[in-house]
Amino acid sequence: MFKRVLVANRGEIAVRIIYALKELGIESVAIYSEADRESLHVALADYAICVGPPDPRRSYLNISQIISAAHVSGAEAIHPGYGFLAENPDFAEAVEESGLVFIGPSPETMRLAGDKLRTKTLLAEIGIPTIPGISQPLEELRNLTQVIESLGGYPVLIKARAGGGGRGMRIIRDREELERAIQLAQQEAEVAFGDRGLYLEKYLDRPKHIEVQVVADQEGHVVALGERECSVQRRYQKLLEEAPVLDPEARERVQSYAIRAAQHLKYTSLGTFEFLMDSEGNFYFMELNTRLQVEHPVTEWITGIDLVRTQILIASGEPLSFRQEDVKITGHAIEVRINAEDPERNFAPTPGKVERLHLPGGPGVRVDSHLYQGYTIPPFYDSLIAKVIVYDQTREKAIRRMRRALEEFYIEGIQTTIPFHLRLLEHPTFLAGTHDVRFVERELL
Repeated sequence: MFKRVLVANRGEIAVRIIYALKELGIESVAIYSEADRESLHVALADYAICVGPPDPRRSYLNISQIISAAHVSGAEAIHPGYGFLAENPDFAEAVEESGLVFIGPSPETMRLAGDKLRTKTLLAEIGIPTIPGISQPLEELRNLTQVIESLGGYPVLIKARAGGGGRGMRIIRDREELERAIQLAQQEAEVAFGDRGLYLEKYLDRPKHIEVQVVADQEGHVVALGERECSVQRRYQKLLEEAPVLDPEARERVQSYAIRAAQHLKYTSLGTFEFLMDSEGNFYFMELNTRLQVEHPVTEWITGIDLVRTQILIASGEPLSFRQEDVKITGHAIEVRINAEDPERNFAPTPGKVERLHLPGGPGVRVDSHLYQGYTIPPFYDSLIAKVIVYDQTREKAIRRMRRALEEFYIEGIQTTIPFHLRLLEHPTFLAGTHDVRFVERELL
């Protein structure tokens, strides 16, 4: 077991990891930029080291500075959280080459998962259903019109080969949009991932976004921990996640795909296999996320398994303490992401000082956050400031509990997305569970 771990992140996820380390009896080392000197994760950690100025490229993305901080502090391992360097194979490789343990999958696995097209091709070869598309990079295709016709015609989707999150992605509905959409997607992909490569898929009409959480130890044991639905999205960014949503037959089917894929890729650590589900209940693999997910608390609540603790234990060489037959899914959990954004101004960021704050509580309510009264939210980073997660026996009861929690969440000094979520939780389409990945942009904006 590790004695000391450096947390290479900030905000609520750094706080969450520090909590897990404390409960394991492991000392924590926080890193922070000059803008985060007063952040909660700095106060909670056993040790804290400044790694640079507010610009994340010179602090939270500065690989050499972070590894130096780990060595100076005596840390044995680095937990990347999510975002920043969490899915950067060069960072994972540098950590390992410096004699430290990277809490996550191997650099080789991360490189493979980062190439969306290659991963999709590999998994299709072992029978995992994938979205109909072309296995060649877009730049290698000579007659795009003919290729698109082979997929059944428009609309089609072009996607960045090296990343996700909606960056470098464009829906193309007719031939006139094609050339301009490709140029924009290439530019966006290059800025986001340093790779202009694109690939082409058939566009699915009104699918649901379903993901499967897996955990895999270094002895080859792989366990799936149920599904999460992430269909409530704006511009491909998730806003609300919930679980469970599938009937037992569908859950077993999609879990079997994720387990088979993880075994084929010799995956270790936490991982999330993401699928689209069409109106007939067919699943199509999209991508593999090689990190802890923002929405991990949903799975923690319905399974009773601490995912961050499990991830740390796997990295230390411990085998999984449970098998597939031990996983029991109970109740219903919902998570909403609270951002420092103004929904009335096209979700413009609203950094600033938290003048007054009251976080919700009571039975079945969890808040993951780094907020405190008097804290100033800096303008340099992601606008996520809190996650509210609720649990109850049924979906209907969980929705009522979430409404109660959000009505109780009081924050003065900045605008947040709480009013948007309260509207969402009253919408008939969401209440009926018939929403899809474009529901928000079609019916709520």
